[in-house]
Amino acid sequence: MRFLFIPSVLLLFLCSCQTAKADDEIENFLNAANISTTSSIGATMLATGCNIFRGKWVYDAQYPLYDYASCPFIDTEFNCLLYKRPDKLYLKYRWQPFSCNIPRFNGLYFLEKWRGKNIMFVGDSLSFNMWASLGCMIHSWVPKARYSLIRKEGLSEIAFLDYNVRILLYRTPYLVDMVKEKEGVVLKLDSIRGGDAWRGMDLLIFNSWHWWTHTGRSQPWDYIQDGVKVQKDMNRLIAYYIGMTTWARWVDRNVDPSKTKVIFQGISPTHYLGREWNAPSRSCAGETQPYFGARYPAGTPLASIVLNKVLSRIKNPVYLLDITTLSQYRKDAHPTYYSEHSGLDCSHWCLPGLPDTWNELLYAALFG
Repeated sequence: MRFLFIPSVLLLFLCSCQTAKADDEIENFLNAANISTTSSIGATMLATGCNIFRGKWVYDAQYPLYDYASCPFIDTEFNCLLYKRPDKLYLKYRWQPFSCNIPRFNGLYFLEKWRGKNIMFVGDSLSFNMWASLGCMIHSWVPKARYSLIRKEGLSEIAFLDYNVRILLYRTPYLVDMVKEKEGVVLKLDSIRGGDAWRGMDLLIFNSWHWWTHTGRSQPWDYIQDGVKVQKDMNRLIAYYIGMTTWARWVDRNVDPSKTKVIFQGISPTHYLGREWNAPSRSCAGETQPYFGARYPAGTPLASIVLNKVLSRIKNPVYLLDITTLSQYRKDAHPTYYSEHSGLDCSHWCLPGLPDTWNELLYAALFG
């Protein structure tokens, strides 16, 4: 029988996370568990006086970085201007770290440095969001370069043929396996058979959280399994902790850090609940500007705390692209009703838009 160690402080925190003192409990948990919100690379940046993930949004007339009408990779799920979003100010914000400047994204330099390499995004629709954004940002620098686009349900690919650079997207919302069995669909927290498709990449960019919160009809599994224990449901943050621990074990066992760089795309926030930015009657609908306060009122998402706990225990080097706080400020950057999907979308992001900043920070992390 396999036993998974879950720190008692984490269990206590997960059981009490719905109290009115959630912000204080977050701070206490961070201090007690000694969880850092940066990776080893981020810590180096801090030591030299620069944390690229701490800063503010500033107006920049040179943005956006590409034209939505000229990019062949934007899905209709994110193409807000195609669906006639009337305001444009959300396109004009640039992320400015407090203590340094990040390098300007250069798609040609990116292709030259990664010539002959394979990059894979692994995760859910937020990985899809970032994958399409990176393709658009590179394409805007080499608009006449030959490319190919393959879109499949599980695996998609943008290839810049003149440079032999492949940017792949492997869709797996939980990273761990979801298997159809005779009893129904089972989410297996201790299994990653799909990881065979991730081998041999030069850069892996992982992401998972968005689907762990889905319940009812939007939940794609019937049962959840850890080892021999099968149940209908469990605390989702504990399930996430177990699943991400399985992922961390996979990275330690299957990734050669001398050949493959590993990045985890931090938790992407939603903006359905206006009380999170002190506007109880609001949602992302109709928001046209970022939140400009010094500290986002909702505080650190619980999933970020769980993720950081997992990353603090991993042996192989994994760089956390810590996009959470800067994305929390961007209540204005969601598709809302301006996409092909019916209903309000306060979880994904318009393109051009916020994921372009994620890729600027990715560029800074890769090339410094």
